[in-house]
Amino acid sequence: MKLIHCLLLLLCVGLSFCKTLSLIQQDLLDEKCLKEKYTHQSCEKVFCQPWERCVEGSCICKLPYQCPKAVMSVCSTTGKTYNNYCQLKSHECLSQKTKFLTNGTCHSQGQFDLSLKFGDTESEGLVEVQLGNTTAFICKKNWSITEANVACLYRGFKGGAVDYKKTFNFPDDVDVKITDCLEANCRGLETTLAECGLTKRKANSKDLAGVVCHAQETDLLNDGSFPCVNGKYIPLEQTCDGINDCGDQSDELCCKGCRSGGFHCKSGVCIPKEYQCNGEMDCIKGDDEVNCEGLGHSEVQDSEVQGTRNFEHAGQEQAEILSANMDEDRKLLKSLLPQISCGVRNNTHVTHVRRKRIVGGQIATEGDFPWQVTIKEGEKIHCGGVYIGGCWILTAAHCVRKNVAHRYLVWTGVLDWIRFNPGIAVQRVNRVIIHENYSGSTYQNDIALIELQKHPNKATCELAPTTPACVSWSQYLFNPGDKCFVSGLGRNKGPRNLFRLRWGEVKLIGNCSKYYSNRFFEKEMICAGTDDGSIDACKGDSGGPLVCMNSNNVSYVWGIVSWGENCGNPEFPGVYTKVSNYFDWISFHVGRRLISQYNV
Repeated sequence: MKLIHCLLLLLCVGLSFCKTLSLIQQDLLDEKCLKEKYTHQSCEKVFCQPWERCVEGSCICKLPYQCPKAVMSVCSTTGKTYNNYCQLKSHECLSQKTKFLTNGTCHSQGQFDLSLKFGDTESEGLVEVQLGNTTAFICKKNWSITEANVACLYRGFKGGAVDYKKTFNFPDDVDVKITDCLEANCRGLETTLAECGLTKRKANSKDLAGVVCHAQETDLLNDGSFPCVNGKYIPLEQTCDGINDCGDQSDELCCKGCRSGGFHCKSGVCIPKEYQCNGEMDCIKGDDEVNCEGLGHSEVQDSEVQGTRNFEHAGQEQAEILSANMDEDRKLLKSLLPQISCGVRNNTHVTHVRRKRIVGGQIATEGDFPWQVTIKEGEKIHCGGVYIGGCWILTAAHCVRKNVAHRYLVWTGVLDWIRFNPGIAVQRVNRVIIHENYSGSTYQNDIALIELQKHPNKATCELAPTTPACVSWSQYLFNPGDKCFVSGLGRNKGPRNLFRLRWGEVKLIGNCSKYYSNRFFEKEMICAGTDDGSIDACKGDSGGPLVCMNSNNVSYVWGIVSWGENCGNPEFPGVYTKVSNYFDWISFHVGRRLISQYNV
C-alpha cells in the first residue's frame, strides 16, 4: 500500500491534483458536515454573540432590551449613545444602519469611514480609515487575513478578502508624506475596524497594509479549491488551520483534525491555538478550557502582552489609542448573560468505573443522578423521566396520555422503592404535552413534557434537592464512541423487577440502521449500548435519561429511553429519542431561558 501511494505521488508531481490528493490523504474535512453549509451564524457549531440568540440552529438578532443591563456606554456612527456595546450591536444587527464608533458617550459629531486607495479596481488598494478628525492608512504590522476580512466586509464585499499581502505603491503624481499609520487587531467577526481597536504608530510608505477584496470575477475554481459558503474559494490547504480565511468561518467548522496553528474542538471545529486556555470557552463542549495548568496566560503575562501593543519600544511614550478594542467588552457581556445551574452531580465517582456490569448496572447512591424522576400511575411504576428545570419533566411520548394527566404522580429522589430513602418528594401533574408528530407505530418523535402543579400561593415548583440536567441544543455536543450513562428503576433481564435506582455506562453508536433496518430514523433517534450487551435500558426505564458529560463534567440529557429489541442483546442496542433535535420544541413550551446555558 505504501508503494502504491508513493507511485501515485511520483506520477502526479507537477500536476494540480497532487495537492488535492495529499489533502484527501490527510482526511481533514467531513463531507457530510459540509453539506449542512455551516457558518459563524450556525449555533449547532459555534456560540452566538451576546447580541444574538440561537433559534432553529441559527444565530438571529436579539431585541436591544434583551441585552444585559450593564452600563458601559458606547458611541455609534449615527451620533447616538447606547447604554452598552450589546445594545448598539443589536441595533446594527436589526437595521445595518448603526455601527460602532468608539466607547464612551458621544460628545461631538464623530464618523468612521474606510476606503481603498491606489488599486487598479474598486476592490483593492491600500487601506485608509477616517476616525473622527484623524485620517490615516492602516499599518502592515499585525495585518492578516483576519483584519483584511473585516475591512472588506465593511466595504460591502460579502466574501471578505482574497489577498492581504499584495503591495500597492503611490502613483508618481501623488505627493504623500507618511509619518504614521494605524494598527488594528481583530478577532475576525467584527463589522468595522473601529471595533478592533486602532492605535497610532510611527511609519513610512513601506509600512502600509493593502488588501484585495473578494469580487466574483476573482474566483479561480480548481481541484485545489475549497468553496466557502459565502461563494468565495480558498486554497484547500487553508482549511482547518484555525484561521477564518473564508470570512464566514465555513472553512473551520467541519474538520476531523486541525493543521498546525489550530486547536481541534471535539465538535469538529478548528479555532486558533491562542484561544486555548484563554479563559473563554470557544468550543461548544468546553474542551479548549480543560487541563489548562501552565498553558494559559497569567494576569502578569497578559498585561505584558497588552503592553507590547500599547508601546512601540520599551521606554518610549505610550502610543495614541484612537479606538478601544471591544473584544474585552464582548467577553464581559457574555459573562453577564443569564446563567442556569444544571447538570452537576453531587457525586462524580460514576465517571471512573469501567468494569462490565449486568443489564441492571450499578446501584445508584444519593447525588449520582439528581435529575432522575419516576412516573407512577396508580400503584404501578409507569416510566422514568428527567427533570430539566422549573416545573418541567422530559419523558417519552409513549409513556403518557394527555387525558389522564391527573392520574400521574412524579416521584423525585427515589433510590429504593421498597425502603424509602430521605429526600423523596411527590408531585402532582398539571398537564402533559406530547409531540404533535409522535408516531406510536414507528416511535418517531417519541418525546413529551410533563408540567408539574405549582405549590399553592407560589409561582414555582419546589423540587429540592433535585438538580436539573442540561438540555442539549446541538447535535455536535457528543459523538459516536462517547461514553454516557443510562439510569432507571426498571426491570432487569427477565421478569424480575429491581425496585432500586441503577445506572450503567454505555457507548454512543453510529450508523444504527445496520441493527434496525428501515426502523431507525437518524434525525430523531440515537443508539447506545455495549459491545457485549452487558448494559442496556429495559422495561420500566422508558422515558428515563441518557446523559452525557462534556469536558467540564456538566451532564446533558442526550437521549430519552424509547425502544429496542429485548434487553441486553448486543445485536440490538437501545434506541433513544435524540433530545438535541427537539431543543426548539422544548424551549417553545418551557422557555429558552429556563433550559439554555448558552446562546440565550
